[in-house]
Amino acid sequence: MEKRVRLNLLLDFYGALLTPHARELMRMYLEEDLSLQEIAEASGVSRQAVHDSVSRGEKQLMEYEERLGLLKRFDALRLQTEACKKELVSAREALLRAEALLAAMKDV
Repeated sequence: MEKRVRLNLLLDFYGALLTPHARELMRMYLEEDLSLQEIAEASGVSRQAVHDSVSRGEKQLMEYEERLGLLKRFDALRLQTEACKKELVSAREALLRAEALLAAMKDV
């Protein structure tokens, strides 16, 4: 999974655990795709302060995932759901074939 996509998902799962300021900086960086300089200007802080906050936020999000594993469980459930959908489609197709065969047998 691409790093930026993963971080966005981690922010969705664990963003509430960050400070409001850190969460907002991460949101601007990840969701709005603003540069560090743009965030610094909008926030009234230095580019270096934004860089440090974003780096610290990324580290915190990864540590939360390492400890809690919500994204890992989410991915596992997503894969299981996709497998179930495929099985349901196969079962439906088999049912339709069986119904067609039964209908053909009644006509004989």
